[in-house]
Amino acid sequence: MKKSFCILLAATLAACASGTGEKEDAQASLTQYADPFIGTAYVGHTHPSASLPFSMVQVGPDTGTEGWEHCSGYYDADRSVTGFSHTHLSGTGASEMGDILVMPVTGAIRFGAGTNEDPDSGYRSRFQQSNEVARAGYYKTVLDDYGITAEMTLSPRAGFHRYRFPASPQAGILFDMEHGIGDQTYSSFIRVVDDTTVVGMRKSNGFTRNHGYYFAARFSKPFGRTTVWRDSVVSEDRYVEGTAVKMHVAFATSDGEEIQLKVALSTTGVGGALKNLAAELPSWDFDGVRKQANDTWEEYLSHIRIDPVDEVQKTAFYTSMYHALLMPNLVTDVDGMYYGWDKELHQSTKGDMYTNFSLWDTYRALHPFLSLMFPEQNSQFVKSMLERHRQTGLLPTNEYGLCETWCMIGNHAIPVIVDAFLKGDTSFDPQRAYDAVRHAQTSEHTKADWGNYDKYGYFPFDLSASESVSRTLESGYDDYCVALMAQALGKEEDYRFFMHRAGFYKNLYDPSVMLVRARDSKGHWRTPFQSFALTSESEGGDYTEGNAWQWTWHIQHDVPGLIDLFGSKEAFVTKLDSLFFINPDELPGIVEVPDVTGLIGLYAHGNEPSHHIAYIYSYADRPDKTAEIIREVFDKFYLPTRDGLCGNDDCGQMSAWYLFSGMGFYPVDPVSGEYVLGAPQIREVSLALPGGKVFTVKANNLSAANRYVQAIRLNGQPVSGKTVRYKDIRDGGLLEFDMTGVRN
Repeated sequence: MKKSFCILLAATLAACASGTGEKEDAQASLTQYADPFIGTAYVGHTHPSASLPFSMVQVGPDTGTEGWEHCSGYYDADRSVTGFSHTHLSGTGASEMGDILVMPVTGAIRFGAGTNEDPDSGYRSRFQQSNEVARAGYYKTVLDDYGITAEMTLSPRAGFHRYRFPASPQAGILFDMEHGIGDQTYSSFIRVVDDTTVVGMRKSNGFTRNHGYYFAARFSKPFGRTTVWRDSVVSEDRYVEGTAVKMHVAFATSDGEEIQLKVALSTTGVGGALKNLAAELPSWDFDGVRKQANDTWEEYLSHIRIDPVDEVQKTAFYTSMYHALLMPNLVTDVDGMYYGWDKELHQSTKGDMYTNFSLWDTYRALHPFLSLMFPEQNSQFVKSMLERHRQTGLLPTNEYGLCETWCMIGNHAIPVIVDAFLKGDTSFDPQRAYDAVRHAQTSEHTKADWGNYDKYGYFPFDLSASESVSRTLESGYDDYCVALMAQALGKEEDYRFFMHRAGFYKNLYDPSVMLVRARDSKGHWRTPFQSFALTSESEGGDYTEGNAWQWTWHIQHDVPGLIDLFGSKEAFVTKLDSLFFINPDELPGIVEVPDVTGLIGLYAHGNEPSHHIAYIYSYADRPDKTAEIIREVFDKFYLPTRDGLCGNDDCGQMSAWYLFSGMGFYPVDPVSGEYVLGAPQIREVSLALPGGKVFTVKANNLSAANRYVQAIRLNGQPVSGKTVRYKDIRDGGLLEFDMTGVRN
């Protein structure tokens, strides 16, 4: 970034201009191409809420809270909305958040939400997709059952609502602390401060434990009577406390009357929420705040300019960039206070702190994208991970809402931290960072029985937890990352130890079937061997969300070593071809796993362990096959429609794959400082890098027919190798691909 996020935000807020309408928004140079609705259908699990890059708040509609389709709280097939909550995850495979729901209503007070099947059974309302608008930093819909137009925008820590009511003597706004996406409230309160201000709190248990937010809400119009609900008991109190409480504040409205509502969040308390509200939304200029949000997104998106093949590709690219900048999320208040990972209040001395780290997904391409394009922000994420380790003794693995879930495998904060260190980030203590990553790979904790790992050279399936093959492969990559950091710090003994462990993947390769396979503590292969069987964590098994065919290629740090196990490049390519050609519909015993989607044969682009596979063809001197797979993925799995994503976006990882692959290179080994060259899908891409440097990628003669790479030049000089270096990109320059329709 040219400026830090905080400086950028302050400058953007200061530059606030008054009212902007639909016409002006339509002329925005880049934000008009970011479509928050993409991925809200099928299994994308994205959310159309009004959001800012890495913000604490994501304010928008919740259409459901239970089931796989409602992981984000919004599902395209639904036709009624429960209300508008202030926290959402983007593209995850687990339900969570949906904190601090508000719902504008008219008529008799109802405290039950109702259902999608029977909206009339509660306060929810029908809506029509034709009345929905979702743009970067803005959401709008019409609540048909109430005749209310609802709009939302935001600042980093506060949602800003604007409701246009019909004439009604019984209008109101409901606060529902029982509402949450896939979780259960265990403590809450709501208190009236004065006739325009309400404060409260919600704490819940679900996928995350002891997750909670305080809020401060302020109305543009004084409200009258308040009605509260606690455990089905209704009263007219102005304070209510209990397991899960609700409050209705009443208004009388004229036709078309606007009532605005500002809702700030905090992890620290009501006082923190009030401070955030006063600092970020001091006025009632909804259109001005909306413009600020749009301008912030415009600044971020303008770091990459493209010359697309068509407008559809432009939408896909900038929507991917939008999704890649939604998470992790802010937890510090405007004064630097936050509720820490150790469940204590802290004053940050290291800048803003963040949570929501889906690291099993995002270490692969999202964090490499951020470290390249937005290194200052990525540095804050690293410092947040290290601060978590200081407070709790553990780095995050899959953390949401400041709570470790342990839902996935590996210790993939390690590659993110090591990558930042190797790329020259000096904002944290390298020795402390090394101690943290080394500790993660040597101390016993959930899913990491290092004693067995070191003794046998793999996790034996009869002694270790399930997913023994996948955990061995993922741990080997983390070992490799620790080894590189040890070497850079002159710790040769540690380097040798961890580099030796990085080769443990070889112990699970069975040459008789040319696949990775589980072994027990006696060295026996798992028998019978069901190589095609897909398994998930809940079912047990040897693989994580996949099978032997998908996991055999998961050797990111040593593809040449993997090729050697096959005996020749030709044998390697033949086996790899089979992955893409096998028809899963013809295989016996295949069970559907929700995360294993976006299939080309058994290649599953909708699940992260497959994301680097197309690029390993290049190590076997078949870049033509890399080019074919990338083009097929682009054509099938990134479409400008609500069902345009083939799998969970997983906090931006799916989108980051698109961004790198569109440019023509990908971080197969994220900490190596190199990107494997592929086949660009965009005619020209210009990266505005820190320090004023510009790196441009051109795909000469790119077309539907010209999908293969004939020649590559870096700053006019031929590129004969398989990679481009981080240093070459960071220093600025020109990377040219000559495209052809002839397979090379």
